[in-house]
Amino acid sequence: MQHSDTSTLMENESLNPFLIAQKQIDKAASFLSLPRHVVEILKKPKRVLAVTFPVKMDSGEIRVFEGYRSQHNDAIGPTKGGIRFHPDVTLDEVKALSMWMSLKCGVVGLPYGGGKGGVICDPRTMSTGELERVSRGFMEAIADIVGPDKDIPAPDVYTTPQVMGWMMDTYSRLKGSYSPGVITGKPLILGGSKGRNQATAQGCIYTIEEALKELNLPPEKATVAVQGFGNAGRIAAGLLAEMGCKIVAVSDSSGGIYDAEGLDLERIGALKDNSSILEYGESCRITQNALLELDVDVLVPAALENVITSSNANRIKAKIIAEAANGPTTPEADQILAEKGILVIPDILANAGGVTVSYFEWVQNLMNHYWTEEEVIGKLKGIMVTSYHEVRKIATEYKTDLRTAAYMISLLRINEAMEARGWV
Repeated sequence: MQHSDTSTLMENESLNPFLIAQKQIDKAASFLSLPRHVVEILKKPKRVLAVTFPVKMDSGEIRVFEGYRSQHNDAIGPTKGGIRFHPDVTLDEVKALSMWMSLKCGVVGLPYGGGKGGVICDPRTMSTGELERVSRGFMEAIADIVGPDKDIPAPDVYTTPQVMGWMMDTYSRLKGSYSPGVITGKPLILGGSKGRNQATAQGCIYTIEEALKELNLPPEKATVAVQGFGNAGRIAAGLLAEMGCKIVAVSDSSGGIYDAEGLDLERIGALKDNSSILEYGESCRITQNALLELDVDVLVPAALENVITSSNANRIKAKIIAEAANGPTTPEADQILAEKGILVIPDILANAGGVTVSYFEWVQNLMNHYWTEEEVIGKLKGIMVTSYHEVRKIATEYKTDLRTAAYMISLLRINEAMEARGWV
């Protein structure tokens, strides 16, 4: 791509996740003969709730928090999706994430639509008591629109199984009966599923395995950079190393480290837990941006949105990008990566392992019968591998990239459900 084209792209590039999600839906719909009104329905959430709720802080001060819950489409089944606690939560972000959740559930064939929630707060500055009161306050505020057969939340950025436990308890108290199926990602003792903690990373690894086979690249010859050493990134790095891949770079919010000979993940894990990964060694330090542009076989963006844009896509050298994070690549960057022949495993497929095992958790709650970890991981592998090949087949048939193909599969499923229900 010529320089002038790239600068034009940059001028027009929007980093608003809601506009990006709409653009991606438009692109996939252009390959399908869906009626325009169907596309318009899918480009906006069906319902969005904005709430404010007071919380008493440890100091005795009353603080008023703001939060959102977006329900994108419930034609196929109840809506499903995480709740994030973050200072930068916005309404547009929550709406976009709910849309991506619909598409994610669609691509792996789950009987769900997409939902997403967020509270504008910084849990890193709160005591455990304050965090509990915010969690319970938010669940009270949204309780009327969630439920095991309506909308099932889950953990997301800066929320944990413990937060889910408090929210489930609050909902159960409000309804007057034990309701574990209202939320997933709970502690095991409250009906959580075995295998849930590593599910997002594990699902991502299954798709990377299939992509490596496609490129005839044995894992033991593959080099990997992981951007984001949180839950998904850290576990993904460990699983890839177990497969024989060489992890040469990782980063977190403090910065990155790189060693062409391979990193000692155990040591990095200990540093992450006790101080900072940057203490690995001064000579190894690199910036977040430099990590994205390393000459590696596999790049795993596992942090936040919009890290691969039109301004750096030209410099990306990885053969495979597996999006463990939601929305790490902008549509303009996608175009550049496609022209470079880079295989991008899109977020709605690559990180669908989390919602797949959340679905298993919900099913187990409804049955009140629980599976072993081997059963859970076995079922997950079957779904991820099958879904990868279904997406690959559509991409080949329509001569398009994997993201557009994944969107096409989801849009067709949602449209079929809306037609069957007489909505359209």
